[in-house]
Amino acid sequence: MSAPSVFAEGSPPEIPASFNLAAHVLAAGEAVPDRIALQILRASGAERWSYARLIAAVRGTATGLLGEGLLPGDRVLLRLENSVEFPLAFLGAIAAGLVPVPTPAGLTEPEITKIALGLKPAAVIAGEGVSLPRDCPARVIPAGRLKGWEALPPAPWHLGPAERPGYIIYTSGTSGQARGVVHAHRAILARAMMHQGWYGLTATDRLLHAGAFNWTYTLGTGLMDPWTLGATALIPAPGTRPEQLALFLKRFDATLFAAAPGVFRQLLRATPALSLPKLRHGLSAGEKLPETTRAAWEAATGTAIHEALGMSEISTFVSAAPHRPADGAATGWPQPGRHVAVLGPDHRPVPRGEPGNLAVHRADPGLFLGYLDAPEDTAARFADDWYLTGDTVSMAEDGAITYLGRDDDMMNAGGFRVSPLEVEAALARHPALAEVACAEVPVKEGASVIAAFYVARAAVTEDELCAHAQASLARYKQPRLWIAVDALPKNANGKANRRALRQSWRAP
Repeated sequence: MSAPSVFAEGSPPEIPASFNLAAHVLAAGEAVPDRIALQILRASGAERWSYARLIAAVRGTATGLLGEGLLPGDRVLLRLENSVEFPLAFLGAIAAGLVPVPTPAGLTEPEITKIALGLKPAAVIAGEGVSLPRDCPARVIPAGRLKGWEALPPAPWHLGPAERPGYIIYTSGTSGQARGVVHAHRAILARAMMHQGWYGLTATDRLLHAGAFNWTYTLGTGLMDPWTLGATALIPAPGTRPEQLALFLKRFDATLFAAAPGVFRQLLRATPALSLPKLRHGLSAGEKLPETTRAAWEAATGTAIHEALGMSEISTFVSAAPHRPADGAATGWPQPGRHVAVLGPDHRPVPRGEPGNLAVHRADPGLFLGYLDAPEDTAARFADDWYLTGDTVSMAEDGAITYLGRDDDMMNAGGFRVSPLEVEAALARHPALAEVACAEVPVKEGASVIAAFYVARAAVTEDELCAHAQASLARYKQPRLWIAVDALPKNANGKANRRALRQSWRAP
């Protein structure tokens, strides 16, 4: 009989009694002040930040925020474009003991107003032209003010229990409401399990991340993780085209390349032949990596892509790695120090090889503290000592995890999880729509989009529907397909059957 689907290898990092996440991230850089911490890549060259400048800017930002009258524990909403001010504000707030809340710049006014209503931030750091919450009493700090704070005296690191809130990120919930995911300062310690369990990262690496500064995938994998080891982060400037990425990878001697699967596809389409002598391998996360993309990358570069599986509540925790590449359909293995299980409906481990709900042990230092002001929702995601991710997987005899899909209707849009309920609620406000249901559907091998299936009560054009969606939803949540139907399939409770919509869909 197969062993139960439980896997634990190695030990998690020790949690210190007194700790600050930002101080931990920049500690290695203190020892190498002249080393380049960050290069912002442009066709004309690169903007360089040494560790000395980066640390001064972070601690000066902390001084500036405290000078605004903010107190440790206050929440600071970040509404910033894709610029270096984003990580400076994030780490500067944490250095001062504040709790930053990064959000995508593309959120519309209704979306960010709904978030701010529950968050109750003490301040908003705002970039020019970014939507701000309506009727929010928080003070607004223009992003331009951060440039002057770099020269301020350094604030002392705010030390305290590693278990206290460090930052909050928002994710789409299955209820259709964006939920605040509260992470502790200790979360950065868990990321050390990725350094060899996924990246193969060293202090001499030059890691190029193709995402925007204001994406949490970039913030963690592209910035904080290399900085924790004293390595160099390479970030393309806003507006970089796929064909430019190939040039940047070679010109700036990137040794690691991290991106979402869609970026790998675009890069290969723009530049089918790639000569990257310094590159060791690629890193993929955000959504399932198609095998065709992996094979095309390996043929073009002679290097592997190591994939990772994770979620907002814990970041990545299952991955392949240079010392342990995954073959076939498997994503990889639980990283050393993780304690993972595959549970059945009775919340007991299923035999290896059988599908079940992927679960992470409560003791994992990377696991979130809970959903903001929602103890019942938090408790509902736990079964005894296990956090239930909602991902259906199977575990092989050697512990390898194969992703089989979600056990709900959540959609993936370019690495962001999106609730169909949230999109449907926004679209249903259009007077011409009688009913609407949304689902993620494939449009070609390795690529899928959000589709809106609707029953119209009056004539309406696709342009009108697109304009309506644009006014109330961030771009990544907006449907790319609009499909008129005579009726929506329903389940036994009379609700839209999105699974039936997905199964009935056939791409042209």
